[in-house]
Amino acid sequence: MESAEILKKIKRIEIQSKALSENIFSGEYHTAFKGRGMAFSEVRPYHFGDDIRSIDWNVTARHRTPYIKVFEEERELTLFFVIDVSGSSSFGGTTKTKLELATDLLGVLLFSALANNDRFGAVFISDRIEQFIPTSKGKKHALYILHQLLTLKPKGKKTDLRIGADLIKERIKKRSISFIISDFIDENNFLDSYKWIAKKHDLIALHTIDRIEEDIPNIGIIQMFDSETNQLKWVDTRVPEVRRFLSKQVEFRTKKLNLEFRKMGAEYMQFRTSEDFVKPLYIFFKNR
Repeated sequence: MESAEILKKIKRIEIQSKALSENIFSGEYHTAFKGRGMAFSEVRPYHFGDDIRSIDWNVTARHRTPYIKVFEEERELTLFFVIDVSGSSSFGGTTKTKLELATDLLGVLLFSALANNDRFGAVFISDRIEQFIPTSKGKKHALYILHQLLTLKPKGKKTDLRIGADLIKERIKKRSISFIISDFIDENNFLDSYKWIAKKHDLIALHTIDRIEEDIPNIGIIQMFDSETNQLKWVDTRVPEVRRFLSKQVEFRTKKLNLEFRKMGAEYMQFRTSEDFVKPLYIFFKNR
């Protein structure tokens, strides 16, 4: 993709994400993601009805009149994104690929974090670390993350999501809101790796799905290319049992993911390439 195309795409994502974060998600984001706790701000004279447990006895003694401590929420958060850029992320129907959907989701979350002056960073993974971007603040940093994702040419085709969990353990020391955006097509037992992350961090799994994976149409005998193994497989979609089998596999996997993430205390959401991601993301923020 030429530089002009990349810049145009980044501009589109910026405009879309900024509009959504300002007009729809700003209040919900602030409410959904709490700060780290309460920090002392100042003291002020006691007013009738104030909690007497907040009285600052040292200041009260000096002034010989009651003063209370005022606390404010420590608002600054750290968001960290694990983005799956393996071969299967390039799959998609007529609307967009799973990676394009992941980029749209990332853009809205980045600009929502930006509006709240939060820190954010990312790692792009396949079966290896493709690129690690440390946490920082500001619009430049948000656009840099999007630019790097859009221009990335992954060296790995397969998926090993355990790498993302290992990197969070190693690099993200303070409690963070950790997002993993993936189609979760991974033969490794990656879920165990994220149990520790869910205990220390606020873990949120965003599952990107294409409708064709869930409901393969009857289009005869076709070759299906496994973008992670680089192998072609013949599949007879004329046979209803074959289509049902493939659909059941996808259904079983999504149900297991939902159950396992929730069991470990994480949150799990599905997003489809053929559907608008705004409404489910808004509901997620609203209900959190």
